[in-house]
Amino acid sequence: MSQAAAAAQTMTAPAESPLKVSLERDGRLLKLTLARPKANIVDAAMIAALQAALDEYLVRPELRGVLLTAEGPHFSFGASVDEHMPDSCAQMLKSLHALVLKLVESPVPVLVAVRGQCLGGGLEVVAAGNFIFAAPNAQLGQPEIKLAVFAPAASCLLPERIGQAQAEDLLFSGRSVSAEEALLMGLVSVVAEDPDQAAYDYFDKHLAPVSASTLRFAVKAARSQFAQRVRAKIEFVEKLYLEEMMKTHDSVEGLMAFVEKRQPTWLDR
Repeated sequence: MSQAAAAAQTMTAPAESPLKVSLERDGRLLKLTLARPKANIVDAAMIAALQAALDEYLVRPELRGVLLTAEGPHFSFGASVDEHMPDSCAQMLKSLHALVLKLVESPVPVLVAVRGQCLGGGLEVVAAGNFIFAAPNAQLGQPEIKLAVFAPAASCLLPERIGQAQAEDLLFSGRSVSAEEALLMGLVSVVAEDPDQAAYDYFDKHLAPVSASTLRFAVKAARSQFAQRVRAKIEFVEKLYLEEMMKTHDSVEGLMAFVEKRQPTWLDR
């Protein structure tokens, strides 16, 4: 079935909304589409829109899944660097981490379709889901270290998903990996030319036919300990980020240099 034929109901949203929200598959699938291409920046407005949609629709008893996707050639270039500056980063981190935990603790599976660049805060949101369907051109990475900061949510999620050593490689180097390498790591579930259709196919074959109430029990049983570990660690890394790292010269310098489009000067302190 085509995506157009699959759409059952599109909710109205303000024209300036960064997110498109629709209920598909007879109301059993919630589709959330990042709608500010090409960057699809995960800023305060995007985070708030995602949080609001999840708050509103995850409680629907017939819901069996969420599909998170994006318009344009890239899933997301990441979070807003301006919102990472010292005077605003506390609120930004708290709202992003609340969204990540909402996804980690989702009562139904979260399927994610990724094309092109999926970086920084974008990958943190993606990694909070259950299954990632990636196009062959997808590039996934946590480049925060290059700006002299670390990726808090990814520091909690990636070791759980791909193991400590592979997570440390991505977090310490800031490098991006291709869809195929991410598949070998176990970060990506499927590589497909049309990742949205691959996610629909998975939903239609495996999630649509089952009892929605029993599916929620299965998700809770499978994710309960994982969710508890992520919640506890996020509290620790958020404090480390805000109360220690953001008081260093180099972290502020790295962010300022990026905004000012110049090379940073590290003092190693």
